[in-house]
Amino acid sequence: MLQDKVAIISGGTRGIGLETVRVFLENKAKVVLLGSREETVLKALEILKKENPSYEVKGFSPDLTSEEEMSCVFETTKKDYGKIDILINNAGLSSSTPIEKYTMEEYEQIMNLNIKGVFVSSKVAIPYLKETKGVILNTSSMVSQYGQPSGVLYPTSKFAVNGLTKSLARELAREGIRVNAVAPGITETDMVKNLSKEMIDPLIKSIPLGRIGTPRDIANAFLFLSSDMSNYITGEILHVDGLARS
Repeated sequence: MLQDKVAIISGGTRGIGLETVRVFLENKAKVVLLGSREETVLKALEILKKENPSYEVKGFSPDLTSEEEMSCVFETTKKDYGKIDILINNAGLSSSTPIEKYTMEEYEQIMNLNIKGVFVSSKVAIPYLKETKGVILNTSSMVSQYGQPSGVLYPTSKFAVNGLTKSLARELAREGIRVNAVAPGITETDMVKNLSKEMIDPLIKSIPLGRIGTPRDIANAFLFLSSDMSNYITGEILHVDGLARS
């Protein structure tokens, strides 16, 4: 589905991000994965190359909020692969801190990565995506619609991601660039795996499909929205959460 497409995927070293990298490689894309640390990037590359030595995948660990560092990533990718078709802004920082216990340092960390990182990466990507009529995809969350009982900054940042997604979709449509977001529900990530059965079972009962999501469920949504099958879809927040909405 992504034959000869070139994708840059942030937060690509574990969980949903790593699975999305894997699904894109399986569908014949060339992928540059981005991680927060060089060692996690190298580990992810090692895992993927063991699975299939022919995968065309590279990795970097830039500061996603630095326009200079992100420009270097995009320019290097363009030199290596000739073009860039897809940007997935997946990196993010979650939080469950009660509001009275937030520090300004934690505020800056969450907002910088979850909002500024998406803004800077998208800004840098636009000249390259204009050439290919490419795609920007952002990772939102089900809490961007419902909120959550603690950790107000995480859903706040995802509300902002939704607004950025919808506004950029309107602004960039005339350039042929599509902008969408995927909003995962409860997904089988490391954090969820560490929850007790007493916490997980009630969550599963609240989902009509009767299970929590897998990273591949989310990765497949990114695959669809990156492919030519979604050429007439932009400005959408695609909820992948097993819920039945009225």
